Amino acid sequence: MNKKILIAPSILAGDFVNMERSVRLLSEWGADLVHCDVMDGVYVPNITFGMPMIRAIKKITTLPLDVHLMITKPERYVEEFADAGADIITFHPEASKNPIETISLIKAKGKKAGIVINAKVPIEPYLYLLDYIDMILIMSVNAGYGGQKFIPDSLDKVKIAKKYIDENKLNVDIQIDGGITEDNVALAKESGANVIVAGSAVYKANNPKKTIENLRK
Repeated sequence: MNKKILIAPSILAGDFVNMERSVRLLSEWGADLVHCDVMDGVYVPNITFGMPMIRAIKKITTLPLDVHLMITKPERYVEEFADAGADIITFHPEASKNPIETISLIKAKGKKAGIVINAKVPIEPYLYLLDYIDMILIMSVNAGYGGQKFIPDSLDKVKIAKKYIDENKLNVDIQIDGGITEDNVALAKESGANVIVAGSAVYKANNPKKTIENLRK
């Protein structure tokens, strides 16, 4: 099943001094989702923001908030992120004590749930979770840093996920995040990805609206 291509710019590449403008511009540029990278300084070395930022962003945009939790024991916080305004919550299953329970917590809040496969994490042990989720995010860089170069081998994981989804007739989006540009997005889409995260490619573009159009088509 060919799914609609959605573009989810990462606000990590936006202007933190004027985050309101960075978020509002996404609607003007034609983005489909607001991708919010939450880092705890434990699962990944960097720290970004938490529930208060999600709550603030929710007040200024009608776009769905796609919240990627790069945190340990995400089950401790998924309900709070849901209450803060997250529409989609993805987490790293190896960082959770019980991924199925974490997914259930998200779903019980009426939100979409997803898992994230980091660049150095094999996908095969977590394929069974596709039966319970709405989206799988394949990292095409190592989680925790912006501006990295695309890892081509990540496309193999996208293809594996797509095969499992198709064979089991599941309605699951495949998101890809990391180093995606107009030059390599076609490869990601051909492999099966339909939700494209792009940070620097959008926010640093001369014409962000055009860039989003090019990433989508």
